[in-house]
Amino acid sequence: MRQNYHPPVKRSVEIAGHKTSISLEPLFWEMLRIAAEDEGIPINALVARIDAERIAAETPPGLASAVRVWLVLKERSD
Repeated sequence: MRQNYHPPVKRSVEIAGHKTSISLEPLFWEMLRIAAEDEGIPINALVARIDAERIAAETPPGLASAVRVWLVLKERSD
């Protein structure tokens, strides 16, 4: 059984050839994996796209926050 409440887990991703780490709760890592699979792209590519959208925002949030918001908005639109 998946634990619903779990502290964030830090993982490395590569964006534009640069490694960075993101801390997300396991639920969000799973949602990110599924979203990348659905689009047929690697997680790194999806995170890079979210990062580009985040940077273009008027008041860019942190990357982990942007990933969480992107995933929630995706869930709402599905």
